[in-house]
Amino acid sequence: MSSSQVRLMLQPSARCLFDDPVQVKVTGLRSKQLVTMKARSTDDKGVMFSSSATYRADGSGEIHLDRDPSLSGSYVGVEPMGLLWSMKPDTLHKHFQKSRTLNPVTVTFSVHEEGDGKMLAEVTNERLLIGDKISRVPVKAGNVCGTLFIPIGRGPFPAVLDLSSSRSETRACLLANKGFVVLSITLYNDKPANVKEIHLDYLEEAVDFLKRHSKVGSKGIGVISRSKGGDIALSLAAFVPGIKAVVWINGCNANVALPLYYKKRQILPPLLLNLTKLIPTESGALNGKYVLDNPLAEENKDTLIPIERAKGHFLFVASEDDFNWDSKAYMDAMMERLKRHGKENFESVSYPGAGHLLEPPYGPHCYSCSHYCISKPVVWGGEARAHAAAEVHLWKKIQEFFTTHLSCDDTQLKSML
Repeated sequence: MSSSQVRLMLQPSARCLFDDPVQVKVTGLRSKQLVTMKARSTDDKGVMFSSSATYRADGSGEIHLDRDPSLSGSYVGVEPMGLLWSMKPDTLHKHFQKSRTLNPVTVTFSVHEEGDGKMLAEVTNERLLIGDKISRVPVKAGNVCGTLFIPIGRGPFPAVLDLSSSRSETRACLLANKGFVVLSITLYNDKPANVKEIHLDYLEEAVDFLKRHSKVGSKGIGVISRSKGGDIALSLAAFVPGIKAVVWINGCNANVALPLYYKKRQILPPLLLNLTKLIPTESGALNGKYVLDNPLAEENKDTLIPIERAKGHFLFVASEDDFNWDSKAYMDAMMERLKRHGKENFESVSYPGAGHLLEPPYGPHCYSCSHYCISKPVVWGGEARAHAAAEVHLWKKIQEFFTTHLSCDDTQLKSML
């Protein structure tokens, strides 16, 4: 059978949002033919990521990735989006970099003959980070420096502050596609090594900026963050008025590494790190799971964040295979603390087999890469299949959580008309 009859299709379209699944389908093969399916993509730093899997066509010469199992390769079993999440970099310790949000991520899918590997068909998938109905606005207002993503339309819309340690707008613009005004800012306005303290006043200024925005209609602001940003988000909820909903992903229950200031006084001393507890692994990356001092030890009690003061709601998210730190233990301690204070303003989810870097779904799973703060490769953890499934589940849960707790009310809408 000539390769000209083989067709590789992406449904419903070869152009979609980054966090949308596609159905991959091959037709025109010989009955029961064995083929290799491949995917490849180059990130914004020029690093190539790729995956491959062996499939057998059905009696009609067709393969449907949402129905048929991979027999071998980067993954096995029925995994409709397996070619995406199982992509690996061509060099060790690389994270798929998506720094240019206005450009789509392009993934090339191809089908090859088993054996000599002759390519039978290929198709390019354009995965958009920012949809047609979103505007991206760089922000420099007072001390606030970041990027604002605004849905096009009259609004008003619920608002979310997206805190990240490194400069990444991916999560923020993908969330904006779902109908939220999202301000993306970084925790550090300098190289992390030069930062000696963090001031909540700067973050309060960002919250106030969102509250005042003409397109924002939610009474309070949502905050989403991961890792070090997690404890900052908790502190915002505890000390700054107007925080209605916080998504805390794989963070700590104490103020980590840097003293925290608010209104010109220190409100929380830092929980210290002991870098001698970094464990080298065979790959050369470091395991930092137990690098933090115990936040529950008597001498560290004053570093714990008084989350019982918060008026808003929390969504706590912990990965059970997090090798960056012991997120699940910190989450359990926070829930215990809130219960002890008679609070019920929280929900939680934990993911067995998932690693530290929980992100919007369908990107390549990153097991290890260079750490932003220590400039050495670290192990983030996670088994690729379980991690990918966790990202799909969590992304939907985050949207539901913010929609529930950041609803815009009619009286506010009328006053803005």
